[in-house]
Amino acid sequence: MIGRALTLAAGVSGAAALSQFPEFSQQYAQRLGGRVDELRLFVAEFDADAAALGLTRETALLDLSQGGQMGAARAETMAGTIARYERLSADLEALQGAGPFTRAYRARSLTDPEIAQAAWADFKPAMPLTFEGAVFSAGGFFGGLGVMGALLALLRWPFRKGQNRRTPASGPPIA
Repeated sequence: MIGRALTLAAGVSGAAALSQFPEFSQQYAQRLGGRVDELRLFVAEFDADAAALGLTRETALLDLSQGGQMGAARAETMAGTIARYERLSADLEALQGAGPFTRAYRARSLTDPEIAQAAWADFKPAMPLTFEGAVFSAGGFFGGLGVMGALLALLRWPFRKGQNRRTPASGPPIA
């Protein structure tokens, strides 16, 4: 009885948790788009400054890094900014126009910790009244049932081992 109650509670918890994915992933994608737009400006300004001096991006970074401690520190920061811009742009490209099911499939594009923390800080769980919310709820419910069922079966296993041994049946009575 307790096992069934725990399994049901795990199913309901899984449904409640996973039903929030569509909205959270949408908010993450919106924040990602804003961050990419911001970084695009920094990178474009750097590229414009380099082009004005007749330099490529890589040459400008090398030139900057040879300009003393401050230049080296700034070159390292700018190289990190460019790398982050390229990574986040690729993530955004993977998520743009994607529906909730595709965002779940491409969840590896939802991994920037800074953006995820900001999205989570403003996220307010709500009852999803959409088709995708229902599908994710059902997936979470059955996932929770499965996990708790497996956990309980694993906990019961040592105690059932002795009960599964059957004594061989004796033959028919001899008359």
